[in-house]
Amino acid sequence: MPETMRAIEISQPGGPEVLTLTDRPVPQPGHGQLLLKVAYAGVNRPDALQRAGAYDPPAGASDLPGLEASGEVVAYAGVTEYAVGDKVCGLLPGGGYAEYVVTPAAHCLPIPKGMSLKRAACLPETCFTVWSNVFTRGGLKAGERFLVHGGSSGIGTTAIQLASALGARVFTTAGSDAKCQACLDLGAERAINYRDEDFVKVLRAEGGADLILDMVGGDYIPRNIRALADDGRLVHIAFLSGPKAELNFAQIMARRLTVTGSTLRPQSDLAKARIAQDLAEAVWPLVEAGKMAPVMDSEFALEEAAAAHARMESSGHIGKIVLKVG
Repeated sequence: MPETMRAIEISQPGGPEVLTLTDRPVPQPGHGQLLLKVAYAGVNRPDALQRAGAYDPPAGASDLPGLEASGEVVAYAGVTEYAVGDKVCGLLPGGGYAEYVVTPAAHCLPIPKGMSLKRAACLPETCFTVWSNVFTRGGLKAGERFLVHGGSSGIGTTAIQLASALGARVFTTAGSDAKCQACLDLGAERAINYRDEDFVKVLRAEGGADLILDMVGGDYIPRNIRALADDGRLVHIAFLSGPKAELNFAQIMARRLTVTGSTLRPQSDLAKARIAQDLAEAVWPLVEAGKMAPVMDSEFALEEAAAAHARMESSGHIGKIVLKVG
C-alpha cells in the first residue's frame, strides 16, 4: 500500500480552475469503514457547490470533493460483510476525487451483476437521493402522476427510470428537444421543453401532479404549487435558482398540499445505511434486470476535474459525468 496518493483538492473557493492536482496521504479506515482503491468517481452538483464555498463537508469528512465512487476494497476495520478484493460502489462523505477513499461499509453496495465499474460509480449519489426523496419522503405510488424537473440530469435520468419501472406516470422538464427526447427514451410519458411550454398548464390539463421533485427553486416554487393536484406533494432537493419565493399558504392549506425536502450529505450514518438497505432490496434487482442504468455523458481523467466541472456547469450534458481515477 503506498503512503501517498494523487488527489484533486480545492485550492480556494471559486470556479473550476481552483481544482488542483496534489499528493495526499492515503487515508486509513476507522471502525466500520472500507478503504477503496478508486476506479471511477462520479461528478455531481454538490461537488461544484463545495468548490464554490457554498457546501462545507460535515465534521470529520475529507475536505476533498467527491461523493460517490466505485472501486476495490483494499483494507477495512471492524467489517465482516466485505473482503479485500471485493468490487463495490459507495456513497462517500467526501474524498472521491482521489486514488483511495474511506467510507462506511454500510454505505456501500456490490457492483450490480454485468455492470462496469464506470457505470457503477454513477449509481450511489443519484439512487440514494431519488429513493429517499421520491419513494420514502415523497411516497410515490404506481399510477400516480410524477413530475421531475431537470429530467436529463443525473438525478432526473435516475428518477425517470425508477418511477417508470415502479409504475408511475412520469412527466419531466428539460431545456432542449434533444434532452426531451432522451427523457422520453428513458420512459417519460411527456417531456416538456421549458423554453417553449409551461409545465403548469401541461400538468393541470392532466389533473395535476401527485408528486414533484424539484432542484430548481426560485420562481419554480409557486409554479410547482399551482401544478400540484389536491393532496399533492412537493419535494425539494436543491435550489439552482435560489431558495426564496413568495407563496400563498392558503393554497397549501385549502388543497392539503405537502411541501418538504432534504439534503443527503448531512444525514446520519444510520440514515444512509437504511437507504442503502432499501436500495439493495428494491433497486439493485431492477438494475440487474436491465430496467434501470446510469445514463453516461462523458469521462474525464482525474487531472481533468476542472474540465469535468465546466462540462457539468454548462448544463449541456445528458446524464452522468465521471472521473477515471484507477
